[in-house]
Amino acid sequence: MLITICFSLLLSSVIATEKDSALPRLNDSKATEAFIDSAEVVVIGFLEDEESDTFKEFVAAAKRVDSVSFAICAVKEVWADYSVSSDTITLFRKADNHQENLGLAEAKEVKADGLVNFITINEVRYVTEYNQVTAVGLFNSEVKAHLLLFANRGTKEFTELRDKLQTLAPEFTGKFLFVLINGAVKSNFKSLGYFGLKTRDLPRVGIYDGDSDMKWLLPEGEITSERVREFCQSFLKGELKDVKQAGAAPKTEL
Repeated sequence: MLITICFSLLLSSVIATEKDSALPRLNDSKATEAFIDSAEVVVIGFLEDEESDTFKEFVAAAKRVDSVSFAICAVKEVWADYSVSSDTITLFRKADNHQENLGLAEAKEVKADGLVNFITINEVRYVTEYNQVTAVGLFNSEVKAHLLLFANRGTKEFTELRDKLQTLAPEFTGKFLFVLINGAVKSNFKSLGYFGLKTRDLPRVGIYDGDSDMKWLLPEGEITSERVREFCQSFLKGELKDVKQAGAAPKTEL
């Protein structure tokens, strides 16, 4: 009797685990909207055939990316709400109200590695840490104004200032991308130098405008949410155009 009970509990545990790991199915527009609104970045597989190799590769990719929520939608009436007409992997992000589509109709091969790469590149958040991978998504965004926090990871200021920006960033959705640059990483020294900064000068806050290739630093002093907000608003009002630019002569990238 005891063995039977133990086996039943074990079986129930396995079934529950399998059920919990299954990707949610979005069967109507309301559920899809709620899912998209549930996190900063989500990915939906608009996929018709759950027996296809593409579906299996999508599920495999989902298991490898813990930072993003995944779901499946096979209802074509819902697809139309997002201008999707054929099998597509779509990433939705709040930071710039962007929908990034990976159409699969013309793809020769769909593999989990490629899907993970697509998601990683486009995983732009309210505060995105800058590196060679995230730079692609940042510079491909239609939002060309970047609010930059230069700070050294491991310091008290790094965490405190990151949290301040995380709270402030939603106020500037579609106007700024908030970017965190770790000044303690050698690969970021070029970015610091572009603003005339060295690791010892940090933390500092700057603005880079990709449309005009111009850049400014928030004057030295305590970095508060109020000062950063006013700095962003000054840019949006065009008040920084007459302010001296930071660092060396303009270049084409950070």
